[in-house]
Amino acid sequence: MIGSRLIDALAPRYNLVAFDIVTPKRASPADWIKCDLTKDEAVGDALGTLRERHGDSLASVIHLAAYYDFSGEPSPLYRDLTVEGTRRLLQGLQAFKVEQFVFSSSLLVMQSVEPGDVLTENSPTRAEWEYPQSKLDTEQVIAEQHGAIPALILRIAGVYDNDCHSIPIAQQIKRIYEKQMDSIFFPGNADCGQSFVHLDDVVDCTIRAVDRRGDLPALETLLIGESDTMSYGELQEQIGEVLHDQAWPAIRVPKVAAKAGAWTQEKVLGEEETFIKPWMVDMADAHRPVDPSRAKERLGWEPRHRLRHTLNTILDRLKEDPQRWYQINKLPMPAELKS
Repeated sequence: MIGSRLIDALAPRYNLVAFDIVTPKRASPADWIKCDLTKDEAVGDALGTLRERHGDSLASVIHLAAYYDFSGEPSPLYRDLTVEGTRRLLQGLQAFKVEQFVFSSSLLVMQSVEPGDVLTENSPTRAEWEYPQSKLDTEQVIAEQHGAIPALILRIAGVYDNDCHSIPIAQQIKRIYEKQMDSIFFPGNADCGQSFVHLDDVVDCTIRAVDRRGDLPALETLLIGESDTMSYGELQEQIGEVLHDQAWPAIRVPKVAAKAGAWTQEKVLGEEETFIKPWMVDMADAHRPVDPSRAKERLGWEPRHRLRHTLNTILDRLKEDPQRWYQINKLPMPAELKS
C-alpha cells in the first residue's frame, strides 16, 4: 500500500528501482527486480542486477518489507524476513554508495503510557507481541550494522486512508455497521487510544526524509503519527452517529469475561471469521498518543490529516457502496450484502 504510492510520488524526480518477491500488478515507473529477502543468494542476485542496470550510487533505500499477522500465532518469517532480511540487505548494501537507509518501523514498539502522558522518541520501548518485537529487533540490527550508511528509523502509527485500509479501524466499523452484540463491549479503558496517520502524510513524510537525507544525523529515529489521538470511546460514538444516528456505547467488561468470549467465538466461528483474539484482550488499555515535534524539526513535517475528520469520509464511502468497502478492506461480506 505504501510502496506503490511512494513510487508514484517520487517518480517525477528520482530514478526508481523496486525490489519485491512478486511481479507488480500494474505498470510502474520503477524498474522491478525480483528479490526474496529470506534468502542470501536471492538478495545477492538482486543487488547484482541493480548494480548492472543502475550502477552503485543510491540516493536512498526505503525498506518497507516485513511480515505481520494479526492471528498472534508465531511464525519464522518474523525473524527470517523482517529481522534477518534487513540484515542481508544492509550487509549487501555496504558495497554500494548509499546516502540513506530508511526503515519503516512501528509505533507499536513503544511502551504504552497512562492517559494524560504522551510518547516521544525518548520514551521507553516494549513489544507486547511478535510483530512489534520483530520491528524492535530489526531496529537493533540497523543500529549495529548500518556502518557508513546513514539510517533513519520511522516508527509509524497505524496507517489509514479515505477508504480505511486499517485493519483495527475497519473491524471496529464492521462490528458497529452490522450491529453485532459484541460491538458495545470493551475490555479496557475507552478513554485510551492509539495514534494513527493518513497514508498521504506517510508518503509526504518519507519524501521529505529522502529530500533532506544530507541534513539528518547518521542514525535517527522519529515518531510518525497524529498528535490528535482519538480514544476508543470517541471512535465508537462517531461511528455509531454516522452509521446509525446514535452514539454507540463502549461498555467495559472484565478481561477474563472478554477472553472467554473471544475464545468461544473463535471455536464456534473459526479463526478466520474472528478478528478479536484472546491475546488481544490484555492490550485493550494500550494508550499511544504521539508528540511528532521532532519529525517537524528534522523534516519540516506535520500531519495534514486527522482521523476524526477523515472518519466521516470513510463511513460515507461505506454507506455509498458497502460491497466495494468490504472488498477493499478484505472483510467477509455479511449475507445481506451478497448478491
